[in-house]
Amino acid sequence: MMAANRKTPNRNYLSKDFADFRRDLLGYARTFFPDKIQDFSEASVGGLLLDMAATVGDNMSFYLDHQFRELSWSEAVEVQNIERLLRNNGVKITGASPSTVTLTFYIEVPAVDNLGVAVPDESSLPVILPDTVVASSNGVFFSTVAPVDFTEKDRAGNLMSNIVVGDTSNDGTPLTFILSKNTTAVSGKIYTESFTFGSGYRPFQTISLSNENVTEVMSVVDSDGNLWYEVESLTQDTVFLGNRNRTPDRDEVEESLYVVPAPLRFITTVDLQNRSMQLRFGGGDPNAVDDDVFPDPSKFSLPTYGRNTIPRFTVDPNALLRSKTLGVAPASTTLTVNYRAGGGISHNVGAGTIRSIKTLNMEFRDGPASSIATAVRASVDVVNSTPATGGAQAPTIDQLRTLVPAAKNAQARIVTKSDLISRVYSLPSKFGKVFRAGVRPNPNNPLASQLFVLSTDSNGRLIQTPDTLKQNLRTYLNEYRLISDAIDIVDARVINVTLQVTIVPTANAVPLNVSRDVIQALRTLMSTSNTQIDQAIVISDVLNSIINVQGVLAVTNISVQSISGLLDGRQYSENYFDVEANTYRGLIVPPPGAIFEVRFPQYDIVVTTE
Repeated sequence: MMAANRKTPNRNYLSKDFADFRRDLLGYARTFFPDKIQDFSEASVGGLLLDMAATVGDNMSFYLDHQFRELSWSEAVEVQNIERLLRNNGVKITGASPSTVTLTFYIEVPAVDNLGVAVPDESSLPVILPDTVVASSNGVFFSTVAPVDFTEKDRAGNLMSNIVVGDTSNDGTPLTFILSKNTTAVSGKIYTESFTFGSGYRPFQTISLSNENVTEVMSVVDSDGNLWYEVESLTQDTVFLGNRNRTPDRDEVEESLYVVPAPLRFITTVDLQNRSMQLRFGGGDPNAVDDDVFPDPSKFSLPTYGRNTIPRFTVDPNALLRSKTLGVAPASTTLTVNYRAGGGISHNVGAGTIRSIKTLNMEFRDGPASSIATAVRASVDVVNSTPATGGAQAPTIDQLRTLVPAAKNAQARIVTKSDLISRVYSLPSKFGKVFRAGVRPNPNNPLASQLFVLSTDSNGRLIQTPDTLKQNLRTYLNEYRLISDAIDIVDARVINVTLQVTIVPTANAVPLNVSRDVIQALRTLMSTSNTQIDQAIVISDVLNSIINVQGVLAVTNISVQSISGLLDGRQYSENYFDVEANTYRGLIVPPPGAIFEVRFPQYDIVVTTE
């Protein structure tokens, strides 16, 4: 009867530490068991029981808080949890970064007579192949990433190398020529490892490279000569590749971009603790016949054909993973992995410190005599005229944490106008470079956008984007656009204008100097680096840039005029523009998809004084 009349204790769930737990337990014992134990001092049995129970509660509370913090990328402390959270948020873990440097290779070739003029013997010109290894004075190795083709010519048929006279005869006739050409090299050593896979089917196998700070997996080739491609995720079934551009615009666009299927693919991951790299392969059965784009669940349905009863059976969901939609698992083959490893601040060597060639990969495409080929090979020299930069230590855990917010907002698709512009400018430079890009809705198609693009020539003047670059953009953007969107790539219109300004200089100023300073201020304002497609000319900005020049008292006239066609040997855009008809409230507004340019500032900006 006493137990039935016992009151329900008023429990407190706010206690978090040892002292709070012990206080609550002591109050509970004195309230409901006053006649059982009277002594709860530290040396008593009652105190022992309270301390033990409070300790258990304190530990459980601590680990509960700890596990909750381990769910947050900003507060987690266990390395394994931090690594998992970084990967789940899209942060790519890396090791030490390599440095990059521009190398200048020199060769000496014999001279030959061409219609009475001494020229380099083109048959003796070599091609220095990629992965040529050089070293700095402090022992840092660099390897080239692109061929140095001394036989390459421009559209006019001239060799694309710097050429100077070498040895000469007594009468000054050149006997040899020294050719030089630049290329890019990356620090680190190149390693090769082989991995053998058995005949059994094992999905999602992983291999580990033995060297830390791997900066690039250069190639993965199986024993049948098949090339395996690195992808961002195993769901990515295509990759971008480039071919040497042979079209007339090859001077502006080095390579043509195209997409190839990648059934043989892998992803790379880096261990956060030791910065070693692992390669993980797909899960598809290489011996299975798989013609479906997606796994067919009907292949794993109930086996009830020709039966009146349904027997017991088991279904293995892993059987769906044998599909090749996540790539192919290697089997009965040996993979050879070539990779580059090494990096750090010490790889940022100074200018002129790279002079030693360790491994020279060279070929002669025209087959010169062996004596000439040997002499040319012996003449090869290299130097870096600029310091190597970019080398850095492996990012710390705290540095990797700071990348999480940006990685969470990143997306591998084009949704907004900003996404499209960012993708255009992120196209690798070897496939061409867009100088300016602008986006407008297509007036004829609500689901399409017009992408206006422009490039520059060697003098920094605006020109139409080469066709090969536009084709590369089409291929590149098509992999990221939404399926319902369309992007029309068109040439932006260039509107060439002139500025005529009349100023009144101050009494103590030299008019010629003031005019020069005003011209310089207007050149800066109207520079193509400060203009965008669809950007208007603001008359008040022009006025403000003039007034801020020291020595200008007043501005009496600002005239902006369109100029086109050929004038005094200077070629302007063919687009005529009516400035007066398109001036609104102090703004000169360009046509849709157009950009203003002062093409020849030395002629097109005129400043007079009164």
